[in-house]
Amino acid sequence: MTGMEPQNDSVSGDPSHAVAKTIENFDPPKKTKRNKFALACAVLASMTSVLLGYDIGVMSGAALYIKDYLKINDLQIELLAGTINIYSLVGSCAAGRTSDWIGRRYTIIMACAIFFAGAILMGFATNYAFLMFGRFVAGIGVGYALMVAPVYTAEVSPSSSRGFLTSFPEVFINGGVLLGYVSNYAFSKLPLQLGWRFMLGMGAVPSVILGVVVLAMPESPRWLVMQGRLGDARRVLNKTSDSNEEAQLRLIDIKEAAGIPEDCQDDVVQVQKQSRGEGVWKELLFHPTPSVRRVLIAAIGIHFFQQASGIDAVVLYSPRIFEKAGITSSDHKLLATVAVGFAKTVFILVATFLLDRIGRRPLLLSSVGGMVASLLTLATSLTIIDHNHPGKKLTWASGLSIATVLSFVATFSIGMGPIAWVYSSEIFPLRLRAQGASMGVAVNRLTSGVISTTFLSLSNAITVGGAFFLFAGIASASWLFFFTFLPETQGKTLEEMEGLFSKFNWRESKDKRRPSADGGDATTRNGGEIQMGNT
Repeated sequence: MTGMEPQNDSVSGDPSHAVAKTIENFDPPKKTKRNKFALACAVLASMTSVLLGYDIGVMSGAALYIKDYLKINDLQIELLAGTINIYSLVGSCAAGRTSDWIGRRYTIIMACAIFFAGAILMGFATNYAFLMFGRFVAGIGVGYALMVAPVYTAEVSPSSSRGFLTSFPEVFINGGVLLGYVSNYAFSKLPLQLGWRFMLGMGAVPSVILGVVVLAMPESPRWLVMQGRLGDARRVLNKTSDSNEEAQLRLIDIKEAAGIPEDCQDDVVQVQKQSRGEGVWKELLFHPTPSVRRVLIAAIGIHFFQQASGIDAVVLYSPRIFEKAGITSSDHKLLATVAVGFAKTVFILVATFLLDRIGRRPLLLSSVGGMVASLLTLATSLTIIDHNHPGKKLTWASGLSIATVLSFVATFSIGMGPIAWVYSSEIFPLRLRAQGASMGVAVNRLTSGVISTTFLSLSNAITVGGAFFLFAGIASASWLFFFTFLPETQGKTLEEMEGLFSKFNWRESKDKRRPSADGGDATTRNGGEIQMGNT
C-alpha cells in the first residue's frame, strides 16, 4: 500500500478515482479460514487435560462418601483431595525432558497410561493408604498431561489462531470438571461402598480412549526439527499452516532457533546437542539472558497467581461452601456443583473465541478484575452468614453466596484460566520451551496443592469468609503483576517472543496502537503474520 497515491489522483482532478483508490487501499484483508488439520491436532492433544478436570470434579463429591466409608477426618480429606497436585509435580518436572527425548506425542500417550493405572488403583482401594497410592500414580499422569498438551498445541498452531487453539487444554479441564460433577450425581444413589469407587474408577475410561486417538495425530514440527528431521517437519507444517508460504517461513524460523542453516534443504540433518534438550537448565536457571529471565518470571508468576487466587478451593470444596451458604441436602449440593461446572465450561468456550480477537492482556486484566469483585462479595456474604443468629436464615445472603461462586468461576474461566496455559506455552524460546513450560506447570501444581490441602484448616482458623478475603487480596496483587510485567503476545510468532520481552515497558504499552508515519497501525505492521512476511 502506498499512502501517497490517493493524494496524487486528487491533485490531478479525478476525485472519484481518488476515493475508490482510498477505499481499495484501506479495505481490510480477507480473513483466513481456520486450519482444520491444526484444529484436529489441538483437540486431540488437549483432550488429555480432561484427566485433571475429571479428577478434581469427581473428588469434590466422592470425598463426602469416602469420609463416611473409611471413617477419616477433615485433615485426611484435605490430603486426599489436594495432594494429587503435589504428586503431579513429579510428572510435570519429568515431562519436559521426556518430551524432548521421545517426543510430544508419545509423552501424551504415557500420561494416559499412567493415569489409567491410577484410576484403577483408586477404584479398587481397600483402605486410606491404598487410596493415597492410587492418587500418587494418577498425579504423575496428570503432571505429564498438563505440561505436554499446551506445548504441543502451541507448536503445531499457526500464529493466526494460536490463542484459540492453545486455550483448548483449559476448555477440556473445565469439561472434565463438569464430567466429574455429573459422575458424582449419577453414582450417588449406589450403595456407600460402591458409589465412590465408580466415581473414581470411571476416570480410566477417557484415558484409554485418549491414549488410542492420540496415535492419529502427527508429531510436533518443532520437535522434529530439534531431532534434525526436516522433511517430516516440512510435511507437518504444510498441513498445519494457513498457506505454503507461511509454512516455509515457520520452518525457516524454527531452523534458525535450532541452529540449523536457513539454506539447508536436507530431509535429515545432524543437530546440536543443545537442541536435543541438553544444557537447557543451565541456560534457563543459572546463566539466563535478561529476556529469558523475564520470560521465566512471567511464566512462573502467571501460573502461581492462577492457583493462589483460590480456584481449586472453590472447585474441590464447593459442596462445603454451598453447605455454609445454607444448602443442606446432599442431592442439592451435588446439583449446585453441576451448575459450577456448567458455568466454567460455558465461559471457557466464550474465552476461546475472544483470545485472538481481543488479545491476551486486556482479557486477562478484565478477568482478574471480575474475580476480585466476586471474591470480595462472596467473602462478605459468607461472613454475614457466619455472624448471623443460628436460628435465623438469611435467604438473600445465601443466594448472593451461590451467585458469586458462579460469577467467580465464570470470570476465572473467561481469562485467567485459559490465558495462563496459552501464555506460558508460547513465550519461551524453542530451545527452552519444554523445560520452561514444565517449570510453570510445576509451580501451578505446587500452588494448587498447597491451597487445596490447607483450605479446610485455613477456613477453621480464619473462617470461610476470611479465607476468601485472603484470596481476594492475592487476586488484587496478581492484577498489578500482570499489568506491569506481561506484554501482549497476540499476533506474534513463537520465535519473536524473546525479543518482545526484552523491549516491553508497561508505561509505553498504551501507545502501541498509535498510527505510524505512513498511516498504518504500528501494532499490526509489527504483528506476527506481516512481520514474518517481511523477514
